[in-house]
Amino acid sequence: MKIILSTLNAKYIHTNLAIRYLKAAALPEFDCELAEYTIKDPAFNIVSDLFQKKPDVVGFSCYIWNINETIAVIRMLKTVLPNVKIVLGGPEVSYDVHEWIRKHEEIDFIIMGEGEVSFKEMLRYFNGEIPLEKVPGICYLEEGKLKIHAQPPKIDLREIATPFRFEEDLPHLGKRIQYIETSRGCPFSCQFCLSSIEVGVRYFNREKIKEDIRYLMNNGAKTIKFVDRTFNISRSYAMEMFQFLIDEHQPGVVFQFEITADIMRPEVIQFLNDNAPKGLFRFEIGVQSTNDLTNDLVKRRQNFEKLTRTVTMVKEGGKIDQHLDLIAGLPEEDYSSFRKTFNDVFAMRPEELQLGFLKLLRGTGLRLEAEKYGYTYVDISPYEIFSNNVLTFDDIVRIKHAEDVLEKYWNAHRMDNTIEYLVTKVFETPFDFFQSFGTYWETKGWSRIGHQLEDLFRRLLEFLQTVEHADLEVITSLMKYDFLQGQQFQPRKLWWDDRLSDEEMKDVYTRIKEGPSLVGEEFEAMQITERELFKHSLIIPFHIDLENYEVGTPEKKTGYLFTYFRNGQQPYFNTFN
Repeated sequence: MKIILSTLNAKYIHTNLAIRYLKAAALPEFDCELAEYTIKDPAFNIVSDLFQKKPDVVGFSCYIWNINETIAVIRMLKTVLPNVKIVLGGPEVSYDVHEWIRKHEEIDFIIMGEGEVSFKEMLRYFNGEIPLEKVPGICYLEEGKLKIHAQPPKIDLREIATPFRFEEDLPHLGKRIQYIETSRGCPFSCQFCLSSIEVGVRYFNREKIKEDIRYLMNNGAKTIKFVDRTFNISRSYAMEMFQFLIDEHQPGVVFQFEITADIMRPEVIQFLNDNAPKGLFRFEIGVQSTNDLTNDLVKRRQNFEKLTRTVTMVKEGGKIDQHLDLIAGLPEEDYSSFRKTFNDVFAMRPEELQLGFLKLLRGTGLRLEAEKYGYTYVDISPYEIFSNNVLTFDDIVRIKHAEDVLEKYWNAHRMDNTIEYLVTKVFETPFDFFQSFGTYWETKGWSRIGHQLEDLFRRLLEFLQTVEHADLEVITSLMKYDFLQGQQFQPRKLWWDDRLSDEEMKDVYTRIKEGPSLVGEEFEAMQITERELFKHSLIIPFHIDLENYEVGTPEKKTGYLFTYFRNGQQPYFNTFN
């Protein structure tokens, strides 16, 4: 019996952990072949590849990001392989199973929830070893009637087989994100999240997990992401794992965690600030909303004061990048309230701030209460909302405009000095900047075309020329400084128009040749030749005193910015008159 375990990942760099757990669980009696694709791959190509493998059984792991593409694949697959057994599993099909099984006749079986036991028993059924009635946790049609079997007892995760020892994965470990699970379940009950459905938290064997991490690192893995819903729910466990990763990490490896920030104790953060190498850890923190009523309605317990303390303390430590999440469209969070939520969170200046939009996932409490809050939403994956009783579709569209430029101008960190000045000195609040610029961006049609780096600077400047009371000399100087900081070699394209005349340039270079200390003692000590000076330096008009510069509060002073590019290193900067 030829068995294929497949999925369509969102990106090539992703790795599906679920099908690897199923493969490990099926061994040694059944050897399953893994076949991963992406949602960008043409369905015909996927079907052609699967067809050539001549499978008897194909199992697909289904999520909101791949279900539409997966359904297209299985329809085509059943056409060319009418006798193949199609088995679906995963969070997207574990709920509303009656709808899936009746709407798509190509589906033979759905495995609901945790699949390791059910999948192996199903293979035993296919192999003629047990009757269908003995297979737990499945759904199917029998003579037009829906059949649902009770799920098996929860697996003892301490005994589960490792999904990380497959030879076929070895060539890819360093090229893709490796996901690892140290627990299942979540202690919280957030009504927009599927994790709230499973009661309690179960842990894997700690020593086995450590062996898996050693194996991944020894075989080239560079990014290892923990998929635990709340990695730090047990302080002693988190501390043990942090210590292990600090002690045994290998150069270039990064570990990512989803943490609940308001329950993290200051002494844990201090331990990380004192002991973790810079860049080793990355935290993802779901804030979602700072509106107390909203959090109460979705049963989300959150102490924003303690969350802020954690995020601030981690940021001040300078060791760990933080990615914070917001969700627009939660109950009773209108446009004004969301603006406040955004500003509350942006005040912490996270390295990344993701602005997401509520999706009414199958199986969640909020989807069941959609009518109560007046939700209208797309009834196909990913089930994103159009509106609710306090947020119009127009509000949603406007917030999406802000999200677009937030991603390009803050999360990409192309011009941090400029953005900091704009959100503190030019606009009333950070949200007002991103909203105003985002709406301008959309009206110009820029969301529908591509962008070179220089375009991003030109477009911001064009927008700012429409803003009253904006000191364009200061802003343009900050933008130039940001642009040049991101260059390792002298740029061939300059996006600004104000340049020195030939006569001015000649005069300035003469002054520098006669007295290099004009642009700093450090530059004078480099003992640069005249040829290198002309070849590797750039001199431009500038309106900021860089010597006394503080981020967000530049002091205006007209002169020149001198930049010397040092063969791929960070450029040398100084200002002079």
